Amino acid sequence: MRLWYLVAALIIMSFISLFLGVHNISPLDIFQLTEEQREILLVSRLPRLISIIIAGMGMSICGLIMQQLTRNKFVSPTTAGTMDSARLGVLVSLMLFASASPFVKALVAFAFALAGTLIFMKILDKVRYKDAIFIPLVGLMFGNIIGSITTFFALREDLVQNMSSWLQGNFSLIISGRYELLYISIPVLVIVYMYANKFTVAGMGEEFATNLGLNHKRIVHLGLILVALVTSVVILTVGIIPFLGLIIPNIVSIYRGDNLRNSIPHTALLGAVFVLFCDILGRVIIYPYEIPIGMTVGVLGSGIFLYLLLRRKSYE
Repeated sequence: MRLWYLVAALIIMSFISLFLGVHNISPLDIFQLTEEQREILLVSRLPRLISIIIAGMGMSICGLIMQQLTRNKFVSPTTAGTMDSARLGVLVSLMLFASASPFVKALVAFAFALAGTLIFMKILDKVRYKDAIFIPLVGLMFGNIIGSITTFFALREDLVQNMSSWLQGNFSLIISGRYELLYISIPVLVIVYMYANKFTVAGMGEEFATNLGLNHKRIVHLGLILVALVTSVVILTVGIIPFLGLIIPNIVSIYRGDNLRNSIPHTALLGAVFVLFCDILGRVIIYPYEIPIGMTVGVLGSGIFLYLLLRRKSYE
């Protein structure tokens, strides 16, 4: 798939997303907008579109980095406990820093996401049977343990409904002033592209990377810090978007291979296109109501994940 195909799809779907909604705004009205139409576009629909694109790109790149560093195609923030750890961090910030700014809450979620990811990487070092399917299962079990701890304290502090409504992936609540935290992801994606070759070498193993003069642990920790930062920002702003970082890098690797620098632009664009498609689908199915993005991505993503598993077995 050529890159400009993805660019064209992104432009077309972005155009559809801007003019899709309960309040009817036609593309023909763009040069003679009323004050109400201008406010809807600038306050609601444009921030929503920007957040969809940034979140889709960020979570897809996070999955690509984790798969490269762990040398496992089925590891992602969803299957490595990163999202569950960030969710625990959000709960802690609600319990201890309820009146704090979103930036402070993002820092707490980031700290927990990074700690959870590092623990998962330490678990991987102790696991001898490193089968492609076994490793993400370990991550899912680890994430479920953290999720159970989160649920226990949420029940104890009567925050279950608050957590559930806040962390369910949903772009309908995105308006101007509530999404700007996502801009942190943009310089992170630039850093990922700059260090792409080093991440590729680090993914070949510690001994190989050391022989080439690379500080393996430093690069791995840098990658995990970037993943934890983007994941915590997306969860705090948008909510949990499952399977995105798992399926998009796998789809790209099928037709682009495993060169990280070559895969990053395709992964970012395909992730944004996929989330845009799921968002438009969720807004159309039960129009004028909408299905949360976490549900549409979860349903489509789980189906694609099963296909990837079956495809892998058929080529063994």
